[in-house]
Order: sequence, then structure tokens, then C-alpha cells
Amino acid sequence: QVQLIESGGGLVQAGGSLRLSCAASGRASSTYFMAWFRQAPGKERNFVAAVRRNTHYDDSVKGRFTIARDNARNTMYLQMNSLKSEDTAVYYCAAAGRQLAPTAERLQRSYVYWGQGTQVTVSS
Repeated sequence: QVQLIESGGGLVQAGGSLRLSCAASGRASSTYFMAWFRQAPGKERNFVAAVRRNTHYDDSVKGRFTIARDNARNTMYLQMNSLKSEDTAVYYCAAAGRQLAPTAERLQRSYVYWGQGTQVTVSS
């Protein structure tokens, strides 16, 4: 059984920063590949960033967000800088037990485990 628990969300002004964490419990092999997604009100859940051997970002967050993981703690992070109102969303962490191809890592169906989400609100 794998559990993913996000934390670090909150309310921040535009231009500010937040750091999200995703703590994973269970078999480390089940969280071999991890990613962040986000879902804005009334919109679909979209890919934000992914990490394993390399990092990949959606164009909307490149240069502003940094994804990282601490394998010893089985924890993933998302440092979000220069936040914009359009970054407002519920942020979810996701995990898969295998390496994902670049085309697959952006797809929700590629991930087996999901956290419950943490709200990020950016006020303008």
C-alpha cells in the first residue's frame, strides 16, 4: 500500500513563492517515477513537472518551478517561484512504479498512486 501526502499549499501574493512537499510511504519501488499535476477550478488536471533520472516541466512553469526528490526520505518537492494568478489550483503528486517515456509522463493514466491534493491560491 502506497500513500502520498502533499503539504505546503496556501495563499500567496503574485510574485511570491511556495514549496510543496509530497511524502510517500510504502514500497520505494512503487514510487520510482513521480510527478506533480494541478487542477484549476472548472478545468482538467494537467501535468506540471516530473522527476526521476531527469526533470521535465510543462512550458507554463519552466524557469519558475523546480522539482526535486530526496530518495532517502522518499519525498518529492516542488519549489514554486514568481507565482502568478493562473497558478491557482489544487496540486497533486502522483507516482508510478516504472520509468515513463516522455510522452507518457504527462498522462494521468500513467500513474498508479495519487495524493489527495493541496490548494495553492495566488492573489493578484
